[in-house]
Amino acid sequence: MALKPTTTTTTTTTTTTTTLLTLLILTLTLPTPISASPTAYGICQAGCAAVVTACYSAAGFTWGATLGATAPPTILACNSAFGTCQAACAVTLLIPTL
Repeated sequence: MALKPTTTTTTTTTTTTTTLLTLLILTLTLPTPISASPTAYGICQAGCAAVVTACYSAAGFTWGATLGATAPPTILACNSAFGTCQAACAVTLLIPTL
């Protein structure tokens, strides 16, 4: 005489399958922290460098050339903006990306 599966076994199997699928979906949809901060920092620094290069070019100068105390106000403004941009980039190095 063969044993027939009861409805309890079928219900338990269905419940287990549903629970596993729910856990899988939750695992795949929950955000996980990624430490991509060094990458974000590098991208930010590259953006700052591109902007300061454009700023210098618009003023008629070459970025990286030493002007010292004779730097015109436009170049001083470019340098100040570059420093502010770099400071903002430093923050991206400290925070994890989600």
